[in-house]
Order: sequence, then structure tokens, then C-alpha cells
Amino acid sequence: DVRWSDFGFPGRSGRESTLWIGSEGANTPCHLDSYGCNLVLQVQGRKRWHLFPPGDTSFLYPTRIPYEESSIFSKVNIANPDLKRFPEFKNSTAHVVTLSPGQVLLVPRHWWHYVESIDPITVSINSWIELDADHEARVEEAITRMLVCAIKSAENPSDGDLWLNPTEVEATSHEINLQYLNKAVSAYFKCQKTSVSEQAHSSSTGAEQRTSASCKRKKREIGCEPKGCRLQTHEFDFPTSEAEDPQKIPFGPHLIQVLPQSQERGSMGTAAVASDSRDLLHENQGEHIGKLHCKRKQLVMSNDCKTPAHQMDSDSSPHTSQTALSTNDLLDCLVNPHVINLVARLLLERTEV
Repeated sequence: DVRWSDFGFPGRSGRESTLWIGSEGANTPCHLDSYGCNLVLQVQGRKRWHLFPPGDTSFLYPTRIPYEESSIFSKVNIANPDLKRFPEFKNSTAHVVTLSPGQVLLVPRHWWHYVESIDPITVSINSWIELDADHEARVEEAITRMLVCAIKSAENPSDGDLWLNPTEVEATSHEINLQYLNKAVSAYFKCQKTSVSEQAHSSSTGAEQRTSASCKRKKREIGCEPKGCRLQTHEFDFPTSEAEDPQKIPFGPHLIQVLPQSQERGSMGTAAVASDSRDLLHENQGEHIGKLHCKRKQLVMSNDCKTPAHQMDSDSSPHTSQTALSTNDLLDCLVNPHVINLVARLLLERTEV
């Protein structure tokens, strides 16, 4: 019954949706989606959304552990942030909105969001909208999957480190991950080729045909064509104060800008976050828990390779008294979004040549 086409996405129906049911205090940990943008319809109860722009990514301490395809989690507990561990979080800018029944929220591409239910029962429906930029993002996700699965699978399985999010059923093999990567690269160049062909065709036409091409581009920007190549990312920037004219606001005059709210960080989590109360994701995907698991305790050996670091005297050398680096620490650096983006671009350049 949900007509996403009413929001500027022709042909998109409620079948391309996900149903969320939660109890009071249920929450989705702060994360960003690698793919597309997001439309969320609140059906019953209210949910409070805390949104952060892409420019705040470094302030939110991104991590890929627990691993879940297309979800980059924040290490920060938004409801009760530890500023001693994550001091840069104080530089972030929260956009807070309470979504009531009948309202629809547009979450632009790569906007971080922490969501909590503030009523006894909440029901919402969302749809992820594909974007042109997703083709490069899928290459980045394929690279991330290869690295995470290869490195974490090499660890001792008995150490109890639950590195897969419950939505990821199992770790895929290197061969399968390599297939994902090749398919993602092929899809990227296929989309690039389609875009170049359209530009060449439109540039060779006369004034009358240019008008037609202009209409075609407009259709493509709202998700009509070509198939697999959807909306341009810049279409989803929030309107600025200079764009108050309803004609300039995407999707018509009823779009309400979500502005930053000045409030104490401690008051952000007004609803108690229950550790065993989470949103339920219904699309044959299991529970979207995203619980950040504690890193397993590791030992640093002294130079003689016999004495654990935690047994050393306090006056030991700094090299032996430091906290041990874990596999997760290494992965946080290797699969940092900025690093993966650079690797993906280098890989695409190599493939293109």
C-alpha cells in the first residue's frame, strides 16, 4: 500500500520495502549505509532519529567490526558517549528529529543515523533507493569483504570473537569474494559506458533534440532510467537558506528541512537502551542487532617471549608495556572508508588500463 512513487520515484511500490517492528528502548546502533539513500515511513509509535552529515565521519570513529555488508558502524554510543575514549565526537553536529505516524523521513546518502523507539510499540517501513554512486560503493564493499573475511577467518575460531553481525549468515570464501569483486567492477564500467554513450548522443543533437535530452536527464535524476543507474547524489543535499522557494526544494513544497538541534549530549538518549530489546528486521534477514562486541583480551610478550605484558613491572620499557594490538585494530585501519576508497580508485584505474 506504500507508494514510494509519490516521492519522485516512478514505479517504486511497497514491495521494495522493509518492515521494522520495535519495542520501547529498541535501537539501531549509529551507522551509515554504503548504498543509496533511504526513505522511512513511520506507521505506528514514534522514533527519534539522530542524524550526522558525511563530513562528521572522522568524529564518529567508523569501524567494520562487527562486519555487515553495506553498514559502517560507529564505535561511539550515541546515547551515552564516552568522550575520554572518543574525544572528537564533541565536534560532530547532530540533527535530531522525532518521526511520528504518517511522516516520512529522507535520509541522504552516507548520512549517519542512530534510531531509537520512544513508544511501547513502533512500526515503520523503509525503502533504500539506488544511486549512480552505488557502483563504486559496491567495489569498495567487495574489497572490504575480501579483507575482513580473509583476515578474521585466519584467526583461531575458538577465541570467541563474534565478528559477523547477525544479518551476515556466514563468512564467504576467498573465491566467492573475488567473484563479487569482479562483478562489482564489471557493473561499474558498464554504468560508466552507458553514461558516456548518453552524453555523446545528447551532445550531437540539435536545439530541439537538446530539449528532449534535457527532459531525459531530468527523468534519470528521479530514478527512471537507465536501469541500474539511478539518482545523482547531489539531488539529496538538504536545501539551504537560499533555496526557500518551493520550486527549488526536491519532491515538492512539503519537504521539511531537518536542522541541527543544540542540546546536551547526555540528554540525547531519553529512552533507556535495553540490551535485549532491538528492532526486528523482517525481510528474511534476521535481527539487525549490530552489537559492538568487546575485543578479546590479548597478551603482549616481552623480549624474551615468555612474560606477558600485564605481568611486567610498571617501570618496564614503553615498548613492552603498551596495550596489545589486535586483529580488529589492524582492520580498523585497513578498511577505513578513506583507505578503501583510495584502493578502489587505484583498482579501477588498473582495470581500465
